[in-house]
Amino acid sequence: MSLADFSAKWLTKSAEQLISIITSIVFLVLDFLDTVFCLIYKYLDEHIEGDAPTCCCGNRGKHKENSKDDKDDELSDTFYRRKNLFRDMGFLRIGRKQLEESERKFGGGRWSMNRWSDCGCESCLSWVSDGDHRLHFVVKEPSIAADENCKGMPSENVVFLHGFLCSSSFWTQTVFPNLSEQAKQNYRLIAVDLLGFGRSPKPRNCSYTLRDHVGMIEKSVVHPLNLSSFHLVAHSMGCIIALALAAKYPRCVKSITIVAPPYFPSGGNDASLNALTKLAGKKLWPPLAFGSSFMSWYEHLGRFVCLIFCRNHRIWEKIIKFVTFKRDLHFLTIDLTRHTHQSAWSSMHNVICGGAKFLDSYLEVLSEAGVRINVIRGDRDGVVPSECCYNLKLKAPKAEMSTVRNTDHGTVIFGREKEFAHYLEDIWASC
Repeated sequence: MSLADFSAKWLTKSAEQLISIITSIVFLVLDFLDTVFCLIYKYLDEHIEGDAPTCCCGNRGKHKENSKDDKDDELSDTFYRRKNLFRDMGFLRIGRKQLEESERKFGGGRWSMNRWSDCGCESCLSWVSDGDHRLHFVVKEPSIAADENCKGMPSENVVFLHGFLCSSSFWTQTVFPNLSEQAKQNYRLIAVDLLGFGRSPKPRNCSYTLRDHVGMIEKSVVHPLNLSSFHLVAHSMGCIIALALAAKYPRCVKSITIVAPPYFPSGGNDASLNALTKLAGKKLWPPLAFGSSFMSWYEHLGRFVCLIFCRNHRIWEKIIKFVTFKRDLHFLTIDLTRHTHQSAWSSMHNVICGGAKFLDSYLEVLSEAGVRINVIRGDRDGVVPSECCYNLKLKAPKAEMSTVRNTDHGTVIFGREKEFAHYLEDIWASC
């Protein structure tokens, strides 16, 4: 080995070690700050609302080992098993008795509106006027065919589920306008605001588990609209919910198209923690990776970010309009803050991470039922690793996988809306 090669190798290793040390220091500081903010919010919640709701700083491990409650199995292990030096040392450890008392106060089926740190504007609380607390969804009924002989023909249903921090606008602004006239005549399009996002209910005492999301879709869409047969289209986090819904209604689902699915094998007891590490591992670079790890690992620091931006989203929207000289903002900018910290934090852990425990069983049900599964991914997706789609293909060999070149997590649809809409039409027609 030449001196130049030795020097280059030494510099590379030194740089890697330096980055590792800096990363450890930064996240150690964040561990400490999250612990401090836990105490701050506990104090503020008790003085503003009378009682402090439970957070994920308590130790639920021993209880879970002895528990036979299915509800405990629905909760992601990432809630209580995320590594935090100060929590692991015993700080903020809450006894099970105290947790149960708090759960009785805040989890007794009461759909309270919001917390003091959540936005209370008319738009964010529009769901309160719905006495049944159903999901908000947009339905585009089939247009009336010109041929009188075609009138009265039954139309097929298509249910669209959006991803994390989005709403039904993700589909109504992209796919709906780009479908052909024939498709608009033959299909009833239903775009849903998932529980906790957009204009749908955002209850503070909900765990936002897969069962919660699927149950609300049943209550709000499947049963009221009598969906005995339907196609499913989903993106990102919505893919997990779509698979769960399809596995519950395998004889009703004609096809399921999932775009950029965050799928990880269910093997082992650490499936949820593995998903969290793969999707939001503790990294400082690139910025998107750091932001994902920051919001996924630190409950109370994440709540502070939501307090600054989500609670004051109207002010930020005015600022952005003033700076960009735009009267109307892009729907993604608006959707980004239309949630509560509880709905985003819990959905991230209980659906995206916690769902890893159940996805294999869902795929087995769908494969046995012969449901057509179509998987689409971008070859430059920096959010969902490419291994997700390949692992899914191994579990469901008959799934059809398409890779779109030079696209990422969003541009796999954005910028090619017409092409994507025509792709969907071909799938529906072939079924």
